[in-house]
Amino acid sequence: MNPRLRDGLLGAAVAVLVMMLAVWIVVWSISDPARGGAAAPSTPGPSPSAGGRVQPPSDLDPAEMWLDDLVLDAGTVVLPDSTLRDVTVSAQGARTGPDGLVASEMVVDATVPFEVVATQIGEDATVRSGGSSEAVVERTVEIGGRSFHAVATGEVDVVSGRIVVEPTAIDIGGPSFLAGLLGTVVRGLVTIEHRVDGLPEGLVLQDVVVQDDGFRAHLSGEDVRIVFPASP
Repeated sequence: MNPRLRDGLLGAAVAVLVMMLAVWIVVWSISDPARGGAAAPSTPGPSPSAGGRVQPPSDLDPAEMWLDDLVLDAGTVVLPDSTLRDVTVSAQGARTGPDGLVASEMVVDATVPFEVVATQIGEDATVRSGGSSEAVVERTVEIGGRSFHAVATGEVDVVSGRIVVEPTAIDIGGPSFLAGLLGTVVRGLVTIEHRVDGLPEGLVLQDVVVQDDGFRAHLSGEDVRIVFPASP
């Protein structure tokens, strides 16, 4: 056979094989294996284990109630000394009894509005966001019979269960050396130390983030009493 003809036929055969292989790969990728007769029943997956849940108490009294995965959302919660917004509460293992409703574990996320914190500093004080980790406090302070408009910026932190903003920069509208001279006096008048009051005992402030409308507080605790029993 002519070598040139032989090479041509061999090349054509290889091209046909490559094309057939490509078609088979496409067919395989877009299709499922055929099943003859009735479809085989699917094997059910393992049922969720209860090991990750809080188990109900074995000594539950007939007059008591036990609840797990208790969730509460509220747009606004008004407390005797405070107001909270966008409140989310989740509790596990809540049990009714002579002490009220007690949760073995409880987590609360809530926003403390800036105006609530500002009223604890002074009647004319305002608080606003300075970023995700900073807050700005503005108020009028009187020193030596003179009034100054003070603007303080500070990092937000959690100290001993309180929202704390200690100024790192203070501006009183004059030369910087003046703010340095009066800084000690002004600092105490613009420092924030706010405790989230009115929530059930046992909740501890863990973290806080500054938002546009207030301080977003994250609290958690164990054996938290949610409802106090009524007085006889």
